[in-house]
Amino acid sequence: MSLGELLKELRGDESLRDAAKRMDITFSYLAKLERGKDRRTGNVIKPTPETLQQIAAAYQYDYIKLIDVAGLSDDPTYNPALKEPFPHNPTLQQWYKSLPTIMRKMSRN
Repeated sequence: MSLGELLKELRGDESLRDAAKRMDITFSYLAKLERGKDRRTGNVIKPTPETLQQIAAAYQYDYIKLIDVAGLSDDPTYNPALKEPFPHNPTLQQWYKSLPTIMRKMSRN
């Protein structure tokens, strides 16, 4: 399922204008997102993280699932889990976060 298909499904019978108003985006932009491309240029529409968060909030849909459907889950700009060092290794994350404490102890000695 594409992002556009998901957005259409989530919107259901609600009008583009009403849905866009709840998201605080223009209805024409929401239509582009649902189409997946800009009709004039043919370029793929890539919403900002903020726009996806507004959409997730408006539809009460999980933001992480939304970025996954959009194909953006590997992009640290969109996925907050990737902003952490070693996102897939909790042991290394813990070690990394403890470094300032270790360094302070070492500097005292």
